Amino acid sequence: MTQEIIISGFGGQGVLSMGKILAYAGLMEGKEVSWMPAYGPEQRGGTANVTVIVSDNPISSPILSEYDTAILLNQPSLEKFESKIKPGGTIIYDSFGIIKKPTRTDINIYCIDAMNTAAELKMMKTFNMIVLGGLLKIHPIVQLEGVMKALKKTLPERHWHLLPTNEQAILKGMEIIKPQDKQ
Repeated sequence: MTQEIIISGFGGQGVLSMGKILAYAGLMEGKEVSWMPAYGPEQRGGTANVTVIVSDNPISSPILSEYDTAILLNQPSLEKFESKIKPGGTIIYDSFGIIKKPTRTDINIYCIDAMNTAAELKMMKTFNMIVLGGLLKIHPIVQLEGVMKALKKTLPERHWHLLPTNEQAILKGMEIIKPQDKQ
């Protein structure tokens, strides 16, 4: 199993953290991983993205021109990466950040209402974990236990009390992700 993923959105949405936690969970499960962030001075508020590869086999290069899966959290990200998904691949997008929906018919498209759900639950800081839960429902490349271990390892001890809230957010994301209605 190899999954080549791009996660892209505005800086501050937890894009890089989501990728880091996914990669760390893969490491903790004994998989080969690559985590390559890309952002410039626009990190807060501009577009940021991260490429994550999780594989059972050695990874030859972290640099990709096509992806198996894209998590796209804003319109500029959709416009930039929709064409770079391999046929048969997957797009997951947040309904809040996308105005013009993906239109390709040769890929699987899923919508997750993560931003609105995070607001309803008064858990805005777990937006990215809701999205990660959606990914793991569609492509269970790492186990929930691995993600929780990765969170505990990466979060400072003073934030460990937030682990149950993050787990709840991941489970909620698994629950609310839906295939996009066919055009």
